[in-house]
Formats: sequence, C-alpha cells, structure tokens
Amino acid sequence: MKYKPNVVLVFADQWRAQATGYTGDVNVKTPHLDALSKESLNFTHAVSNCPVCSPFRGSLMTGQYPLTHGVFVNDVQLNTEAASLGKIFSEAGYDTAYIGKWHLDGNGRSSYIPPERRQGFSYWKALECTHDYNHSAYYAGVGGEQRHWEEYDAFAQTQDALQYIQTCETDKPFLLVLSWGPPHNPYETAPQVYRDLYVPEDIVLRPNVPASMAEEARRWLAGYYAHCTALDSCVGQIGDLLRSQGLENDTIFLFTSDHGDMLGSQGEQRKQRPWDESVRIPFLLHCPGASGREPGPCEAPVSAPDIMPTLLGLCGIAIPEAVEGLDFSGYVRGGPDPTDAAALLLCPHPFGEWTTARHAGRAYRGLRTRRHTYVRDLNGPWLLYDNSEDPFQQRNLVQEPGQASLIRSLEEQLRHKRSLLADDFLPGMEYIRRWGYNVDESGTVPYKN
Repeated sequence: MKYKPNVVLVFADQWRAQATGYTGDVNVKTPHLDALSKESLNFTHAVSNCPVCSPFRGSLMTGQYPLTHGVFVNDVQLNTEAASLGKIFSEAGYDTAYIGKWHLDGNGRSSYIPPERRQGFSYWKALECTHDYNHSAYYAGVGGEQRHWEEYDAFAQTQDALQYIQTCETDKPFLLVLSWGPPHNPYETAPQVYRDLYVPEDIVLRPNVPASMAEEARRWLAGYYAHCTALDSCVGQIGDLLRSQGLENDTIFLFTSDHGDMLGSQGEQRKQRPWDESVRIPFLLHCPGASGREPGPCEAPVSAPDIMPTLLGLCGIAIPEAVEGLDFSGYVRGGPDPTDAAALLLCPHPFGEWTTARHAGRAYRGLRTRRHTYVRDLNGPWLLYDNSEDPFQQRNLVQEPGQASLIRSLEEQLRHKRSLLADDFLPGMEYIRRWGYNVDESGTVPYKN
C-alpha cells in the first residue's frame, strides 16, 4: 500500500449487525458482504455507543463521545469549528468527498448546507435527511439548487461514488464517505425486484420477538431485508471497481452502520434502545496492504468514536488531541486490543419513539463487553445479560442471586469510563439546558423539512 492510502467509508442507516448472511441470518441475502467478510477484519462486537442517527455521525466526524461534541439528539448542528474527519484528511493532502445523508446541520432536513458547514468535504452531493428513497433530493457543489437522485437513491448515490473514484487524480489520495438512507424505515420502498425476494410468511423470527408482534415483524423484516440486499449489490459494485482500477491494495474500505433496528425484538421498534439489535452494527474493515492480521473475526469492541482515529492511524495522519476514541491501527497491524474489552453505551436524553416505548424510554449508561451487557438507569442497575449463554437477551440477570459481584465489577468499569469523559449521568433535560436546545413534549428537537 502506498504511504497515503485511499479511504472508502460506506455506512448504512439502521442496519443491525445481525442482518447479514455471514452472521448467520437465515433470511437475508447478502452475497457481496458475505464474500467481503472473508477478506476483511470482521469486528464482531462493534457497537454504536449512542444508537441514533445524528449522535453516531457526530462521533464519526470528531472521534468524540456525544456529550463532548454535543450532538446527543437528532437535528442539531455539529460545531463548525470541530477538528473533524473531512478537515483533517483535507489538510493531510486528500481529496474529500461526501455523498448521501448528512444529518449534522440542524437547519432543516431539506435545506441547503453551505460549504462552511460541510466539515471539510469538498466534493459534495448530500442532503441533511430524507427517507423518501425514490424521490430523494440533494445539493451539489456551491449553490442552492435542489436536485433529485434518479429512482432509488442508494443506487444513484453509489453510481456517483463510482464515477468519483474513476475521475480522481491518480497522484492524490482520496477520502470518500458514502452514506445511505436505507434500510431505515419505510421498509416497503426498496426496488420491486428486491422486494420480490422476501415473503413475510417465510421470515424466521428471532426468538425474542413476542408472538403478539410476529405478523407485523415479519412484514417489517421482508421490506427491511429487501433494502439490505439492494445495498449489498452496491457493495459488490464498489469492490468490483476498486479491483478493476487496481486500487484494492491501495484503499482502506470500511463498511458499517450508524445503529441497528429492534424490528420487534424485545417487543420494541427502531433504535436508542440498549439491546443488541439496536446497539450492535456491522463493521468490516478491508485493508490488505496495512493489516498485520489475517482476515476473520476480531473480538475487540470497536465503537463509533474509534473510527476517525483508527482511519487516521492507518493513514499515518496525526490524531487531534481532542479525540476521545481509540486508535485501532496498531491492533489492525497485529498489536494488542487498545480497549479494556468493553464499549460504552449511553442514552443521555431519550426522545421521540423511545419516550413512548414499551420500556418507557429511559436515559441510561452501560457497557457491552465480549460476554456481558450491563446497563443502569438513573435509579440503578437495569439490565444484565450473559450474551454467551443468552445471545437473544431473554433473561435479565440483574435481580438474580449470585450476580452482585459481577454487577459491582461492571459498575466499577462503567464508573471509570464515565470518569474519563467527565460524565456525571444527569437527567436528560439537564443536558438539553446546558446545550441550549429546544425540545417538544416528546423530548425531540423539532425539525422542518
């Protein structure tokens, strides 16, 4: 690999870790990702720390946790002065490109985002947020003319990304971020040829989906999987182009997601929840010229703030002092796990659908280790699962006898992680007041289209 490798970062919206063939989902067809997993480092314990759209993106851009960068709810603006991904790569001599969903501007989901609020990305074909995948708008370059992607937006965005790669200067490395809207709901809007692959009645549900939600969950999943298979075909196209252009060994390729989707598991929908279907994300890192590890599963619990410093480390670029995430580049090259074997989970301020959920939408802090999930709310320990013995998290051990010592150990580990971030774990509205956000009765920052 040349001294400064190219970087292609592709991430989907709401694609949970469990929804791929290579993780054992018997329903979904993801042949290209399955093949990629055999050639990549597959981080099997990757998590979205604050599993909702904008907070993940804030951490991706800054390498910081949500209570530091301030984007702990949707539809607020990331500080334009942040030392962020696009700026740092640009300063290191990279061309920088961003295509797709942004969701870090907070000035209207369909509004024009001027260059000074694009965090250093020069090639720009993006929109703040839409889930109208078949009539999806975007803005390109400088100027407020709204355009529309043709047909299914993920396909059009992928074609634009392919064209960008083909026209890049050969003597200058590039950072390309491709951010898809699917498989986020609405689930039923993938191209018909992909919807035809899935019949709701044939869907095999996870055993933690209650019978009362089974019919609805199968219907959701049929559409969700259709989106996943459509996106999988896009991953295949990108891989084919990198190989045909002779760029495969000179390009770091990362496929991941901003968070998962409950899809009926635990009787819940969507994200923000602390269960695995919400917090665990796919994370395939392919960098054959830089990796000292053999392709295959990696148990190190990488998480959202770690992405930026890891990519910088792999590219030989200095990591800003303000970064809180960990640099996994040494681990990728064969070194030790830089973590203490646990990823932080947090929901500083529940909002929207989470506030009316079955479990009443609570603020929480927690840990996802290689074996356990431990979560506390403001009243004390809430959830404890042994994910090795109970992979579908159906038995909460938090009140069971004999668990006190384990809870104390996990609580101390969690307290240490919180102390590093100066996180006092206050009620959510206290953070809303500190950052000066205005919220409605559901705790949501109102947005306009």
